[in-house]
Amino acid sequence: MAPVVSSVTPHQGSFAGGTSVTITGSGFGGASAARFGGTQAAGFVLVSSTKITAISPPGAGTVNVTVTGSSGSSTQTVPFTYVNAPAPIITALAPNTGPEAGGTTVTVTGSGFTGATQVRFGALASSFTVVSGSQLTATAPATGPAPVLVTVTTPAGTSNPAPFCYFATTAPVVTGIAPSGGPLAGGNTATITGSGFAGATQVRFGAVASGFTVVSDSEVTATAPGGSGTVPITVTTPDGSSAGDVHYSYVAAPTIVSLNPSEGPSFGGNSVTIVGTGFTDVTGVLFGASPAPFSIVSDTQIVATPSAGSGTVMVTMVSAGGSSSPGVPYTYLA
Repeated sequence: MAPVVSSVTPHQGSFAGGTSVTITGSGFGGASAARFGGTQAAGFVLVSSTKITAISPPGAGTVNVTVTGSSGSSTQTVPFTYVNAPAPIITALAPNTGPEAGGTTVTVTGSGFTGATQVRFGALASSFTVVSGSQLTATAPATGPAPVLVTVTTPAGTSNPAPFCYFATTAPVVTGIAPSGGPLAGGNTATITGSGFAGATQVRFGAVASGFTVVSDSEVTATAPGGSGTVPITVTTPDGSSAGDVHYSYVAAPTIVSLNPSEGPSFGGNSVTIVGTGFTDVTGVLFGASPAPFSIVSDTQIVATPSAGSGTVMVTMVSAGGSSSPGVPYTYLA
């Protein structure tokens, strides 16, 4: 059965030829030629049994596009119109460099961009938006670190190539976080250290994004969101995300259940056993406003030595998870 041509895209091109045309249909297996009117295509690639890409030869007026195979030539009337329009011209790219990860928005200026059908970075097609006949914006696709040539194709042909250079990129690296833990409710500020933080677009505590400020390429301050357990810290930039091998632990605030004894001499110096929960991460013990030396016996027991005082004061504890609340009373005896 002879090939069948159902459509051509684009359906018009320059008098000078050079337009890349996609021919669709059926029965293209074994096709030997594509013709624009009576002239053979300047270039011909058999993509599949239903698709051919061909480069239009020079011509004029409206002609039929046909495909020839071993069983004959297509007979459908599928027109291609030659138009008197110049091929597009690129005069500048801004910027003309970008990371190998792609995603750079490039403004292409020049002329003849109206009706653009394709923008390529080397062999890779790019998404693009035609702003006007003299400007379009394109998103650089991802590729390896190397220079490529950018071209714009319209029905009138393909532009001159303009160089765009991809540079190698390195994902950010997190080496530490201080403090390394905080309350379940979040809200505290943590300093993240490492490298490659410039241009950071996101900081996450586990799966939860946090508010953050880039202080320098090696430091970010972030506000911990609420959470639980131990979670990885990741920083994301246009170059990628950190590995998540530094962790942050959510800590419950300590709770005081009892003091033994609950009173002592006004000159202090006695030992007080404090019983409760969440003592592992305690960083301070206060008798009223006065800090007391202490030793952690277990997660449920601490021994503290109150300093001198008077009257009844509240005993509280401070940890990465916050302060114990409410306090437990301790009475100084005259």
